[in-house]
Amino acid sequence: QVQLVESGGGLVQAGNSLRLTCAASGRTFSSYAMGWFRQAPGKEREYVAGTIWSGGRTMYADSVKGRFTISRDNAKNTVYLQMKSLKAEDTAIYYCAADSRRLRLIPVESEFDYWGQGTQVTVSS
Repeated sequence: QVQLVESGGGLVQAGNSLRLTCAASGRTFSSYAMGWFRQAPGKEREYVAGTIWSGGRTMYADSVKGRFTISRDNAKNTVYLQMKSLKAEDTAIYYCAADSRRLRLIPVESEFDYWGQGTQVTVSS
């Protein structure tokens, strides 16, 4: 089992950058593929980015491709989401999630086993 805690959210102006951090508990962090999702007010939660256990493969939603970068540090049990050129439409609660099938990149909410509590990102235009 793994527990996830996100941090790094906040209020930022459009065009600026922000880095989210997800810290995982437990000794088996490298057993999990990791993903970031987000949920804007009145909308369903959507996939943002994912990485397999090693960080060697990643996947991004079209809406963030070229602006967001997911990375992980297995020695620190941490996954990051670097967000650049932020837009007002990036405003959402951002969640990290863990998929126990560590070689997969499946951008589907129901395929993830563990979730963090979320961190709010607000982009002002």
